[in-house]
This record gives sequence, structure tokens and C-alpha cells, in this order.
Amino acid sequence: MVRFFLVLLGTIAIDQFTKYIVMKNMLLGESIPLLTGIFHLTYIQNPGAAFGLLAGRTWFFVGVTLLVLGAMAFSYRWIQQSGALYQWALGLVAGGAIGNLIDRVRYTKVIDFLDFRVWPVFNLADTAICIGVGLILLDALREFKNDKNRGV
Repeated sequence: MVRFFLVLLGTIAIDQFTKYIVMKNMLLGESIPLLTGIFHLTYIQNPGAAFGLLAGRTWFFVGVTLLVLGAMAFSYRWIQQSGALYQWALGLVAGGAIGNLIDRVRYTKVIDFLDFRVWPVFNLADTAICIGVGLILLDALREFKNDKNRGV
């Protein structure tokens, strides 16, 4: 369980630190090309969910995030008994969710800055959530294959 909390806290810290650096050193709307036309740092404030969906529904997102985190807290014993991959995955998802939750409560918007030009601008919390979900799916697939090989 220590693994879960270390990943969760590390994810929040890195997410909030990078957002702080962007907010202190860039103007809203400013874009700095790191690989011109491929990857830029672009400071935006997203009032919605992914891709700006449901803009302005801050308290809806706060509520959904709190429900998900509550479900994780409720399943504490199950997380504690799960394997390392699953604990890493849940730590990333929870840390990313909390990172964006902090933004929603403080600013009513999420601070985004990673801009690959072919995708909407996002942040490290979003990245952690996506990687975490991917690891959960990988872990589920691994379990499915193990069950199938055991004839379950």
C-alpha cells in the first residue's frame, strides 16, 4: 500500500510543480515551440473535461472526482492486497485525479500546457490518468490470461 501512496503523492507533486512553473513563467495563451510544429508548451486554462467537453461544469467534475476517490478509499483493503502493477496504476489515476481536482477547486479550471499540435492541450495529471488506466487494462489482461492458462 506504501507503493500506492508514494505514486499518488509523487504524481500530485510533479503535476502541481509543473503547473506552477508554467503559470509563473508563461502568459495565458503563450506558446513556446520546443520542436516546432510537433511539440510546444502552450499555457491554457481548460474549464471543462478532456477536449474542453462540458465547459463550466466545475462542481460536477469535483463531485465525480470525489466519488471515484471515495470508491478507491472504500476498496482500501482490496488495493492493499493487489499486486504492484495495479497499485502503481491506481496511484497514477488517483494522483492525476487529485492534481486536476486541486486546479478545479483553486481556479475553477484545469491548467494545461503539453501541446502536440495534433491533440488538444493537456497536462501531466491527464497523462498519469491515461497511463494508469492503460496499466489497469494491462493488469486485467494479464490476469485473464493467467486464469485461462489455469483453466478457470
